Amino acid sequence: MLTGPDASAPGARRNQSPLMPLAEAYFGFVQKNCGERMHSMRQLIVLLGLLGLAAEIYADPAPPGRFTVGRYLDLQSAGSPQISPDGAQIVYIRTAVDKQEDKPQSALWIINSDGSHHRFLAKGNGAVWSPDGKSIAFLAEGEPKGMQIFVVDPGVAGPPSQITRVAEELGNLRWSPDGKSIGFTMTVPDAEKWSVNLPAAPEGAKWANTPRYTERFHYRRDHAGFTERGWRQLFLIARDGGTPRQVTRGDWSVGQNSFEIPTTVGWDFTPDGRFAIVEGYKEGDPDRNDRESYLYSVDLGNGTTTRLTKTAGTWERPAVAPDGRTIAYVGFTKTDSNQVMDLWTMSIDGSNATLQSAGFDREPQNLKWAKDGGVLYFTAEDRGSVHLFAWSKGKSIRQLTNGSEVISEPTIGGSSIAATRSSFRAPADIVLINAHRPDSAQRLTHLNDELLRDIALADAEELWYESSGGARIQGWIVKPPDFDRARQYPLLLEIHGGPQAMFTVGFSPQMQNFAANGYVVLFVNPRGSTGYGTAFGNAILKHYPGPDYDDLMAGVDATLKQGSIDQSRLFVSGCSGGGVLSSWVIGHTHRFAAAAVRCPVTDWISMAGETDIPFFTYRFFKKPFWEDPTDWLEQSSLMHVGNITTPTLIMTGELDRRTPIPQSEELYAALKYRGVPAALLRFDQEYHGTAQVKPSNWMRTQLYMLSWFQRFSGTPQLPDPQ
Repeated sequence: MLTGPDASAPGARRNQSPLMPLAEAYFGFVQKNCGERMHSMRQLIVLLGLLGLAAEIYADPAPPGRFTVGRYLDLQSAGSPQISPDGAQIVYIRTAVDKQEDKPQSALWIINSDGSHHRFLAKGNGAVWSPDGKSIAFLAEGEPKGMQIFVVDPGVAGPPSQITRVAEELGNLRWSPDGKSIGFTMTVPDAEKWSVNLPAAPEGAKWANTPRYTERFHYRRDHAGFTERGWRQLFLIARDGGTPRQVTRGDWSVGQNSFEIPTTVGWDFTPDGRFAIVEGYKEGDPDRNDRESYLYSVDLGNGTTTRLTKTAGTWERPAVAPDGRTIAYVGFTKTDSNQVMDLWTMSIDGSNATLQSAGFDREPQNLKWAKDGGVLYFTAEDRGSVHLFAWSKGKSIRQLTNGSEVISEPTIGGSSIAATRSSFRAPADIVLINAHRPDSAQRLTHLNDELLRDIALADAEELWYESSGGARIQGWIVKPPDFDRARQYPLLLEIHGGPQAMFTVGFSPQMQNFAANGYVVLFVNPRGSTGYGTAFGNAILKHYPGPDYDDLMAGVDATLKQGSIDQSRLFVSGCSGGGVLSSWVIGHTHRFAAAAVRCPVTDWISMAGETDIPFFTYRFFKKPFWEDPTDWLEQSSLMHVGNITTPTLIMTGELDRRTPIPQSEELYAALKYRGVPAALLRFDQEYHGTAQVKPSNWMRTQLYMLSWFQRFSGTPQLPDPQ
């Protein structure tokens, strides 16, 4: 159900389990002044030479540093690359931590495709190029408040121009094919009202405010709290600004409806600029909709909306071919299972719907057509990596990239593909891939090279092993950089969230910090994970936790067989889905010396009434609990608290609406009642997860966990966490 120190992995997808928090938290960077450093070194060598010691000292550099929690604040992230139509320039988001304000700061940077002229462009995000490549539209803080649309011309001197002045949440920018207007989505409020004839308050009286009222099923959202009713609609605005024109109307929202108001919407213009192809659900009561979505054609002149996908199911992410005749999209027919989305194509009028990914059994993401429409590019998760793939009519799907890496967010310009690439020892940077020679990628940015140059980083060693029922499970063992096979190390089992999610081999500050503190770390993708096909994901259907527990324990056993592990110092942790499983683990085995259970679900019955994703909860069980509570109780770790003897640290964000804090409090109270060593941490200003909003809370998450493990590590005690 989760990510980062809070559960999943860098390759997180929009349609992943809603118990995934936001992707891996935020990074920052402090550029080192190499010139001053080299000048000082030359002076030092001269001085030491006079003393007859220069050669000896200079040949014995200081040992590499460790990835302590403080290093996290100095990392920087590169994301959302957008390549210009001619492939000459790339604009991307560069995120750093503002240490004073304890928050991330995003800015747009631009770089030529040959790696030259790398420079700051503007504060903001969500950038998109105009069709002629002369302008960039993006989102940034503006007036009167909140995010607004700005336009900047990189080749023209002068500041960006703010072209919207709206009061509601907007996003999902697209340029019209003629470059004269910009399409976007924005919330249109539709507040629920209930008036009563309350007597007038006496003069000077301080009566309570009017109660917040709703009759909706979905009335709250993580990272927002209580939400007022509203609908996300499609708008157009002239390139030079003015008053936006609302295109879609009615009691429905463009975008998928797993949440009350989707924030990310898949949509595309047709090449003639007359229509928009959007995803959404307008076939019934959206408040009662569970994962059902369709593709619609919207006439941009009069707003007429025509449903294109006829079969009931989940149909998303439309990408219109350059010739305007074909729409590529993903989805599946209506089901209660954890189905992998397939690649489909259809004619622009909705006819000739054709499955194009038979036998692929991986989910296409980031669909992008080549300029000539001959090839459709996309990424897909596959066994811990994320790779670039290609499909063309009459041919099977081809894998274009290989190796232990994560390729994300590809965009097409000319014959080039810009994307981000990450590996276990390398944070994400911008790369340029030649569409005709995709096996070689040119790295354009080097955002963290200087920071990590003198840090000893850990590697992830791939591990395949057998679990119950003959299942083959993939995991990775991370060892301290100075690992010595003759020594005995503590082992930490870190569990990802979701549960429909996947650990990847991308860079993880969390894993690097654990290893830097002397832990061997095991992370695995148990059954239920994505990236291994539909059958693997469905193995926990109506039985969660279930065989995934077997996979975790089999992974621990396989790691112990390799030696060098102190079996008296086994620890377990995880957030959200990882919180579910870590709390389940300690109720079913006593092998762990201590546990850190983060943002868990411990009581499925109360979870159904507390969470912002109630349909997700009910989907795990055969019947509603009022008809038969048997499996609801059996699958709740709270019902197994009588078996727990493991010292347990419980950690949750104060504002969590996904796995709300009462889930943690129920487990904590039960453990304290039984006399089991337990502690509760409530993280200030955090929603789902403990390290998503405030960078300082990422450091706290790591240090509190390691301190808890140290407390129960026996003798000799583990070193102080750093």
